[in-house]
Amino acid sequence: MTTPALAQDCEPDCEPNVTADYRTPEETITVTATGTRGDVSASGQAITVIGEDEIEAVQGADLTRVLERAPGVAVTRNGGPGSFTAVRLRGSEAEQVLAVLDDVRLADVAAPSGGFDFGTLLALDLDKLEVLRSSNSTIWGSDAIGGVVVASTRAEGGLRGSAEYGARDTVSGMVSGGVSDPDTGFLGLSGTWFSTDGISAAEGGTEDDGFEQWALNGHARFYFNDRFEVFARARYAEGDLDIDGFPAPDFILADTLETQQTRQLTGTTGAVYDAEALFLAVAYSFADTDRDNLDGSGAETFTSEGRSDRLSLRGEWRPFGPFLLHFGAENEWTSYQTLFDAGEDTRIFGAYAQGGIEWRGINAHLGARVDHHADFGTEVSFGADAAYEVAPDWRLRASVGEGFKAPSLFQLHSDYGNLSLEPETSTSFDLGLAYGERSLSDTAVYGAVTLFRRDSANQIAFVSCFGQTTGICIDRPFGTYDNVARTRAQGVEAELWARPQHNVRLGALYALTDSEDRSTGLGLARRPRHAATFTAEVRPLAEVMLAADLRIVSHSFDDAFETVRLDGYSLLTLRGSWDVAEGVQLFGRVENVWHEDYQTAAGYATAGRSAFVGARLAL
Repeated sequence: MTTPALAQDCEPDCEPNVTADYRTPEETITVTATGTRGDVSASGQAITVIGEDEIEAVQGADLTRVLERAPGVAVTRNGGPGSFTAVRLRGSEAEQVLAVLDDVRLADVAAPSGGFDFGTLLALDLDKLEVLRSSNSTIWGSDAIGGVVVASTRAEGGLRGSAEYGARDTVSGMVSGGVSDPDTGFLGLSGTWFSTDGISAAEGGTEDDGFEQWALNGHARFYFNDRFEVFARARYAEGDLDIDGFPAPDFILADTLETQQTRQLTGTTGAVYDAEALFLAVAYSFADTDRDNLDGSGAETFTSEGRSDRLSLRGEWRPFGPFLLHFGAENEWTSYQTLFDAGEDTRIFGAYAQGGIEWRGINAHLGARVDHHADFGTEVSFGADAAYEVAPDWRLRASVGEGFKAPSLFQLHSDYGNLSLEPETSTSFDLGLAYGERSLSDTAVYGAVTLFRRDSANQIAFVSCFGQTTGICIDRPFGTYDNVARTRAQGVEAELWARPQHNVRLGALYALTDSEDRSTGLGLARRPRHAATFTAEVRPLAEVMLAADLRIVSHSFDDAFETVRLDGYSLLTLRGSWDVAEGVQLFGRVENVWHEDYQTAAGYATAGRSAFVGARLAL
């Protein structure tokens, strides 16, 4: 099926001129800007789309190494692979980044802040990532203050597989298969496995903390005709992670025998109608996350269950000429319970409309959304963006967006809860200039510079009630949550990709992020001011690729009072691949070549020099 806005005229016998290693039609398409499929270059918002070939070239299961190929991304991790992993966009809080997988929102509604742990999502069977780095609650509703990360798993015909082995007895594998018919539909299944002995999560610890996860994905589509289809997708993932804790009598991070078991079940089903002037998609989706923390004897120390169910409608209508209308409505039910909380549930309904125009090099959108939450009431969000082709291949783009994040069920209803909480809110501004496309054909050059700013208010934080028994601390002897923080993040992003020669590809990303707590004037914790990624890839032979990636991050502070410093670091990765035969590839890499000793969260260790080798097969 073809979205009318993306259709291109082509004679029946014409063939696409595709010469880049990283070029597929899907890589120019995004859903993050409007909620329906659109050309990323037509949006005034800052969006990076990373396709399957690039994900495979980066190698490995660690999703954060792929995300760092988008500017403005900062990552912190509490230990080795599988440990809690926070992704921040342009200085946002980690829980202010909305994560979506195969059209399902992934937030763990039982988590205290209601965010998503990116350590539970591996890159093994992903075919695309979209990273939107600005507030966009107009389209996405709650949680989209810092931005949106949309991931899609592989769904294609044929049989594919990969396997990798490396440092600390790390083993990963992926198998996917599917049957596809352009007139009938698609049926596919993929499975992934990851296991590692890991490192000690605690700095200076001696006991390795391993991680193991397996996941299954299923995908089915049936085409009734060239306009109407039904679909269903489901994913189940189960992981076991060794974690370190704060044992008595010192209560500092140290080796323990604690483990965390996580089970995630997500799914969606619905129908799509795609005609010349009207596109409609209706779906039901759900996400269920269960976590069990166990001590060394296997006894439960903490458990949580969170679930969300969502009904949604998204559409695009092109009534005449260059005008279009994006619209949608969603109703979400969420519930949670923990070992210490009997549990609560709530509901939020939202609807939006966004008008647009595509005319003579101008692409512009203006929209609004209304959400009603059963606990805190109504929230209204506005957004607008525009892109204008000022000269061939040169685009001036700008956007303004509002975001909000509803208080989590834990923040509202737990023993530390506060039913008077208001939603967190934000307003973001972008202004940028871009040249070319990130498709990177033989002669392509892509460059972009973007100025950004985001002001946030009513941010929710934990408030200590030590020694206080009045006001907000009534019946809250250990503390509670309150809207106490106001923050600001502003800066500049720069990105350049080029092929100076047919067999050479170069890339450079840089972000300067100045973030501060507007109440104290101090910088926000774990937000480095400078972050850059440099990439060079060379093909000495058509079948051989050699590459180097350099990630440089400046210092930051681990706490809000800037007393615990996290030193800056630079990580070099060398990687390569050899296409042995058609459909057969050998690959390998060395991460942290310089054996850098660094931390992204105080007290938590990171891996040293690590080598991996693997193979891929496609039939």
